[in-house]
Amino acid sequence: MERRNAIQMFGAGIFGALSSSETRSSFKETAEQGIPFLLPQSFGAKADGKTLDTVAINTAIHKASAQGGGTVYVTAGTYLCGTIILESRVTLYLEAGAVLLGSKNVSDYTPQPGPSPHSDAGQLHLIFARDAEDVTLAGPGKIDGQGPSFWVPSGRSKLPVEEHWRDVATYDFKPLPRVSPMLEFVSCKRLRVEQVRIENSSGWTMRLINCDGVVVDGIAIKNPVAGPNVDGIDISNSSNVRIANALIDTADDAICLKSEVHNPYSTENIVTRNITVTNCMLSSCCNGFKFGTAGHGGFENVLFSNSIIFNNEVDYSERVIAGIAIEVVDGGWAEGIVMTGIRMQRTRTPIFLRLGNRTPNPDGRAGWMKGVMLSDIHATGSILTNSITGIPDFNIEDVTLSNIHIQTEEPGKHEWATRKVPEQVPAYPEARMFGRLPSYGLYARHVHGLRLRDLVFETLTSEERPAIQCDDVSDLEISGLRVPQHGTGSAVIALHDTRTAWLRTGRAPAGVPAYVALSGAITDDILLTENDLRKATNAVSMTSDVSSSAATVAGSNLVVSQKETK
Repeated sequence: MERRNAIQMFGAGIFGALSSSETRSSFKETAEQGIPFLLPQSFGAKADGKTLDTVAINTAIHKASAQGGGTVYVTAGTYLCGTIILESRVTLYLEAGAVLLGSKNVSDYTPQPGPSPHSDAGQLHLIFARDAEDVTLAGPGKIDGQGPSFWVPSGRSKLPVEEHWRDVATYDFKPLPRVSPMLEFVSCKRLRVEQVRIENSSGWTMRLINCDGVVVDGIAIKNPVAGPNVDGIDISNSSNVRIANALIDTADDAICLKSEVHNPYSTENIVTRNITVTNCMLSSCCNGFKFGTAGHGGFENVLFSNSIIFNNEVDYSERVIAGIAIEVVDGGWAEGIVMTGIRMQRTRTPIFLRLGNRTPNPDGRAGWMKGVMLSDIHATGSILTNSITGIPDFNIEDVTLSNIHIQTEEPGKHEWATRKVPEQVPAYPEARMFGRLPSYGLYARHVHGLRLRDLVFETLTSEERPAIQCDDVSDLEISGLRVPQHGTGSAVIALHDTRTAWLRTGRAPAGVPAYVALSGAITDDILLTENDLRKATNAVSMTSDVSSSAATVAGSNLVVSQKETK
């Protein structure tokens, strides 16, 4: 067979149409002529699911790289393996029916120095590459880590059913020494992972750390919902990463971005930047698309678009905690974040933005978050309030939410509307961290520059809380707010210690005591224009500590100012 003909056959996909014996024969012939297609069987692989084929596959990869590059073609069969190390200019191709089966014996995996061996992301991996260039892992075959073999029941006490909104199914198990991340790519350039099915990871499934120029396309990840710390894809200190057309159904965060100043493989502060994720379907019992933790460094230029975050009809403890979670609590920063065209179904909390101070900078200061735009989001079946929260003296800045429709299915209680929400400055960030919040649609605190445009907060049952509550918010704009159904116990919008707010083109549902309730001594410069307030009892209500001149109502159907003493 001539070299050019072999290459043409591979490019056209003709090998996929050959029988297994014909494929092996073709590769044997091309390998003998120096053409860079190699079979693990040529180096002793048995593909019987019982014999370790680690050495055979690694030998094929090393030979392909040494001869300048090539393809290690894994034909149908089950290849029991420990650590496989990918090298530069090599494609590891898994044909349909090929299974790389991770060994259940941790001693079959070669430790890779860098991380602590006892961390969630440790030293044992099924597939590993470091400082490699032009590497590809592809094909319709499968990688199976046999993850449940590395877990044991935790023995924890179950929460009562009414508390399952804050429970997580992964707490039912705890890990033994395990393989995590199952696929670890370190400081790689021009890396591609395409088509493959990845299942049953015992820990993190795939991590890209310190990489540059990565394409992940068309893969499927499926892990048990109860797996402890079983993330889907983690991206840390990497840049120019594109993830598309992925189906990720896992236990922990589906896609998680991290930024570490002192990461396990480098002391260089590499910003996680230029990340695009599109056309993906994400499911878990933790978070869908998440930033942090860790977030010691920076996140910059991130686009998440045209994707679905979902759960089936499962218990609350098995549902996504937050569909979108942007968390900066370790002294780092996030800027230039755009998320658009997202459908969510049965996520507990669709949107969670948190700036905290779990790990302060050397001067004690927190990090910062600004320049976040979320648009065209439709969420149904949520139960917990969306929130955007900074901490005292450290505001989240420049946030826009537009064209968003969120439906909640759990009735709110009047006593929740009067809860004092703890600051939780050093706490681990999680959408359920504050408990029940005093509004059902959105709770915002310590925010400067918040624009809420064309939002719909819909409840399937009665609701006794405001749709929106703002506390220590400045430069606020709310326009086109729609609340199709509401109780009669609270205003639609509650503003506490809020300065410079413009509320326009909203509509009050029938029976609300006021469209806006003002409280707090520093609340001031509140303007209402062009609102439909015909069905509200009052336009504005105020507590006694609010200046009578704090609010101006103009161009609305109803102009009423009522001062209340509480």
